[in-house]
Amino acid sequence: MQFRLHYRGELPSNGGTTIKQQIRRAFHVQLGTLWSQKPLSWVKKSFLVKDPRPDMADQTLLRKTGEFIFAPLVTERENWTATIDVLLLKPEPPGSIITQSGDIDNRIKTLLDALRMPHSNNEIPKGDTPNETESPFYCVLEDDNLVTALSVTTDRLLEPEGSNSVVEMIIKVTTTAHRPRHNVLL
Repeated sequence: MQFRLHYRGELPSNGGTTIKQQIRRAFHVQLGTLWSQKPLSWVKKSFLVKDPRPDMADQTLLRKTGEFIFAPLVTERENWTATIDVLLLKPEPPGSIITQSGDIDNRIKTLLDALRMPHSNNEIPKGDTPNETESPFYCVLEDDNLVTALSVTTDRLLEPEGSNSVVEMIIKVTTTAHRPRHNVLL
């Protein structure tokens, strides 16, 4: 399966839990639309069981961290991986994309952390709870180690210069099944 996500906002090189959760929320809304359409809408009925019995734990894609119940699309249990292609636009002169507002590798690390579900309560802002539209909370990755390829293209966002951390991104995600456990074609 292939899809694109869009993000416009801050992407600092040292993004903490608050900015990562903000980016995650922007993606959650878009991923909710994706999960409501075929073929994911077929999978959703079977594998997003909200309160699975303990003996049914391997029958759901849901993962609980803190007060949140996450629904990652790409999971190790389902033998899925992802390739990610990022178009990163920034309102800076050419050549300064790396030096002006943080090094690119740490900014991309912030993005990758936002694409995956948090692994512990420490990765969720203190006191943050899901709102009524965030159960489940959709995310792309269970873990960023499921990314098998990553490419980043940077270019200038042709707008007046503003905050050095404001970016516009189009993220293309391509998922691949490796020996899927269930008879689901995506």
